[in-house]
Amino acid sequence: MHAPSTPPIISVSGLSKTYATGFSALKSVDLAIKRGEIFALLGPNGAGKTTLISIICGLVRPSTGTVTADGHDIQRDYRAARSAIGLVPQELTTDAFETVWATVSFSRGLFGRPKDPALIERILKDLSLWDKKDTQIRRLSGGMKRRVMIAKALSHEPRILFLDEPTAGVDVELRQDMWQMVRRLRDDGVTIILTTHYIEEAEEMADRVGVISKGEIILVEEKAELMRKLGKKQLTLQLQQPITGVPAALADFDLRLSADGEEIVYTYDTQADRTGITTLLQTLSEAGIRFRDLSTSQSSLEEIFVNLVRERA
Repeated sequence: MHAPSTPPIISVSGLSKTYATGFSALKSVDLAIKRGEIFALLGPNGAGKTTLISIICGLVRPSTGTVTADGHDIQRDYRAARSAIGLVPQELTTDAFETVWATVSFSRGLFGRPKDPALIERILKDLSLWDKKDTQIRRLSGGMKRRVMIAKALSHEPRILFLDEPTAGVDVELRQDMWQMVRRLRDDGVTIILTTHYIEEAEEMADRVGVISKGEIILVEEKAELMRKLGKKQLTLQLQQPITGVPAALADFDLRLSADGEEIVYTYDTQADRTGITTLLQTLSEAGIRFRDLSTSQSSLEEIFVNLVRERA
């Protein structure tokens, strides 16, 4: 017998959003987020990322469709669903004249959670905010304000954390701190959904990747599988002697000869079998073309993403 699979912590079904102007921000989106994963939602500006997050968090009403968060329907059982979610929005919105400590403590109280100074202290220390706990928000730098937003989102101990462009405009040090914290939260069983323009972050952090374009989810895939399936690999051969042209027997290969004739670059699908490389090397050898070195490189997630969106357009 198979063990029953764990139900998704977030389930989105048939979700659409059309605004009064007639603009269709989301079109029949289906999405399931696994419990305890880091899920990266990628998409160009205006693709519908923030609208999707806002609906899941109960901030925007959908035109059609249903959303459950941690087993609770976001419309029928709003309070229970919302209390499972922490949200770090793109915009920095805090009471400028309150102190860091007061703001984060108040945020916990909003969700009806009992006071827990030890927890607030731990969150502030984790985010390098402890020495700023008595400082008014308005006196903080942009990066520090971003840290306060994260502290507020974590104050009620949510099981789901949304990070909407969390590192937009923050320094490298904060970015590193934030990703360490995200990994710790994931290790503690928190599910993390992030939208980002920094695709290297998704490449480094995410377990799965979803791509949204023009209000539609065009792909959801395990990150490693996505890179294996859609990534191109390049084999670069540095030749012992320059050549003026590639042998005719290799006309069907995706080959590029460098301007000085000293390098051949072969581009192939990672899914393709190795016979192509074997044939390439054999044909070159038969033509008396020798190489002194070879190297391979693989597409980045960014290249895959750009190609996907371009194909869709």
